[in-house]
Amino acid sequence: MSAVPQELKSELLGILATERKEYEKQIEEKAKGIIDPIRQEVIKKLEDRYDELSAKMQVLTAPKPDQKQGDEVTAKLFGELMRKGQGFQVPADAPEAFKSIVANVDPQGGFLMPAPTEGRIVAKIYETSPMRQFATVQTLNGDKLEGLIDNDEADSGWVSEQGSRAETGTPELGKYIIDVHEQYAKARISQKALDDMASVEGWLTSKISDKFTRVENNAFFVGDGIGKPRGITKYTTAATADSSRAWGTIEHVATAANGAFPASNPGDTLIDVVYALKAGYRSGARWMAPKSVYRLIRKFKQSADAPYIWEPAFGEGQPARVLGYPIVEAEDMPALATDSLSLAFGDFRAAYTIVDRLGMRMLRDPYSAKPFVEFYAVKRTGGGVVNYEAIKFVKFGS
Repeated sequence: MSAVPQELKSELLGILATERKEYEKQIEEKAKGIIDPIRQEVIKKLEDRYDELSAKMQVLTAPKPDQKQGDEVTAKLFGELMRKGQGFQVPADAPEAFKSIVANVDPQGGFLMPAPTEGRIVAKIYETSPMRQFATVQTLNGDKLEGLIDNDEADSGWVSEQGSRAETGTPELGKYIIDVHEQYAKARISQKALDDMASVEGWLTSKISDKFTRVENNAFFVGDGIGKPRGITKYTTAATADSSRAWGTIEHVATAANGAFPASNPGDTLIDVVYALKAGYRSGARWMAPKSVYRLIRKFKQSADAPYIWEPAFGEGQPARVLGYPIVEAEDMPALATDSLSLAFGDFRAAYTIVDRLGMRMLRDPYSAKPFVEFYAVKRTGGGVVNYEAIKFVKFGS
């Protein structure tokens, strides 16, 4: 793993792509013989800049042999520790990162996972969690995230050069807090299977990430916020628009049909939801719903002879779209029922924030379920809505 932050790599890649396009454009003009000496100097500077950026990217993306080897050794030793427990002896030449893990063993709380193992678990969770892919995710050292809510506006007005100027109103700031909650996953395996297994670390990564994903996915959508994240569907909703709705309440568009879309012109409900969202959020908006809702939407037409409003994916890795906006399947959204909030539309990155506390702990328990060995992994995660205007719901009822 590179020690360079991913944000820096992405920024340099963007700059490099822009510089390359300009560079290629200038070279094309030069080949056509339509370039003057001044432009030729521009090309020379672009060539030098392009070479400089390319060299930087090669350094950033080049594998670090020592670090890669250290990560592989740490993963292997971690597997041996999982097999043998307290009988494991740390080799003298073990990487310092692994020595620090073993040296800080807490008899009751276990020990911190090695960074490479934790990274692989987090990566797998991210790949299979629809909310993590589209919400804002922040990592903390503390137990909660505090942020400011600035949804008020300063007053202003027009005045002539010599006109009197009345005092204008001052915007007020609010505050939101997202607490982190303890989440655990337990994996069980026999000691014999553990001894025979080629990669204990790989098995743990797969098992634990699968369990964490299922638990937190459910919480991000329907969690009640008590000892777990608060899900997007567990906030108060109302049919009132943004201009008149109290902060802390999410707008819904009702179908006026219990557990269903309207019998006539059902696609109109979707259009109403799209335009209930402010234009600033629509550029990053998408739909989220379980497949049972998409099964219904896929049959919608604006009229009997019109094409379906569902736009299938036209390329590998591309999402299907409804009214031009991508869809995301989220099976943890509420099932269709009277007054259910089974379809959401919005900019989830602006609306919902997930917080993770640094560090994931592991406890090896060979006693509670003999002849099995149980592994408890613990991480701390929270989640909540921070922008109530950036998301809208379809309410399947009145």
